[in-house]
Amino acid sequence: MPEGQQLVGGDTILGEGAFRYRVNRDWAKLPDGWSFHEVAAVGVDRNDNVFVFNRGEHPMTVFDRHGNFLRAWGEDIFSHAHGIQMAPDGTIYCTDDGDHTVRQLTPEGRVLMQLGVPGKPSPFMSGLPFNRCTHTALSPSGDLYVSDGYGNARVHKYSPDGKLLLSWGRPGSGPGEFNLPHNIVCDPDGWVYVADRESHRIQVFDGNGKFETQWNNLHRPSGLCMTFGKCPLCYVGEIGPYMSVNRQYPNIGPRVSILDGKGNVLVRLGRTEDAIGQEPGQFMSPHGIAVDSRGDIYVGEVVVSSWPSAFPDKPRPANLKSLQKLEKLPDTV
Repeated sequence: MPEGQQLVGGDTILGEGAFRYRVNRDWAKLPDGWSFHEVAAVGVDRNDNVFVFNRGEHPMTVFDRHGNFLRAWGEDIFSHAHGIQMAPDGTIYCTDDGDHTVRQLTPEGRVLMQLGVPGKPSPFMSGLPFNRCTHTALSPSGDLYVSDGYGNARVHKYSPDGKLLLSWGRPGSGPGEFNLPHNIVCDPDGWVYVADRESHRIQVFDGNGKFETQWNNLHRPSGLCMTFGKCPLCYVGEIGPYMSVNRQYPNIGPRVSILDGKGNVLVRLGRTEDAIGQEPGQFMSPHGIAVDSRGDIYVGEVVVSSWPSAFPDKPRPANLKSLQKLEKLPDTV
């Protein structure tokens, strides 16, 4: 049995100690004939309802915590799902890197505010919003941060009513520079954490973009989620190696890592040997992460996009799984 993985009563168990999880890959009960295609992001509301932002025909599908289907929407709104942020007031911020927009919506899908002009990207690496923006984060005071993204190397800060306040970042690998700012979160004190994916780090800033520190020992951090409370935890989805020279390297992902508020690794979830795949305990591309009130982790993966990089010589299966739930187990000594 690979390190960090157990079989208990036929279930796959990941983690150790206070961080043990049962893998549930068949949690979401989609209507007959529906498919996520691939899941870019996941959000959980105050009632533990789960919003799955995906690239199928029904971009936003909503479930209760048991996986029962509640509703779907967004068919006439979104171009290419990428990021989701659940706001304390119950609204939802969705980042669409396909049409270069950020939208604030009600839980039923009514658009309240839109940043960016659909189909009108800013010039490549101009620093102006947006060119394939990736994700959003809300500060405790309600300011909105946007990581921007694939066609920029920038973070933008907006007021709650959508006024651009400031921007920071440029291409590079130094402090405050970015090589694909792929995800972003805020902690309860207002610090801003940016998953600088292709520089293999998370950079930490104050609320006005002043560089404070960086967390290393990560491999292509992609998904990002931070819990609120006295001792927040940071959940990081790390993508594995895709280059031909290191594609089969063990112990560098894909995986989900749980870090404390200082960036120290508490546990890593996922098989260390033959990590990339679709078997229980494996990941392919953990792109979006959310955690509910019980500590269960929801992991969305862009499996269709990642398959050619992970398995360039294998035909893609027809029914790839792109969402799994890691159910928190009671603490053990």
